[in-house]
Amino acid sequence: MKKSFTLAPESVAFLSETRQRRKAGSDSEALDMLLRELMLEAKRQELEAATKEYYDTASDEELAEQLEWAEMASASMWRGVPE
Repeated sequence: MKKSFTLAPESVAFLSETRQRRKAGSDSEALDMLLRELMLEAKRQELEAATKEYYDTASDEELAEQLEWAEMASASMWRGVPE
């Protein structure tokens, strides 16, 4: 999809530097790379916040159950793996 944007000179310079550094085929490709990275980082932060919210608000019983599951999983995690 083709779009047109007006960018500050500093942004254009950064985009050109990014294109060269990452060996992108064009400024558009470099911009797309940067935007994808920002989207992934935003999603990572959302997941981190949701995880923190869960553990901050979980009851002692829920946390104990989580610990029990983690202990059971870790006990069998390496079973059958050669040393």
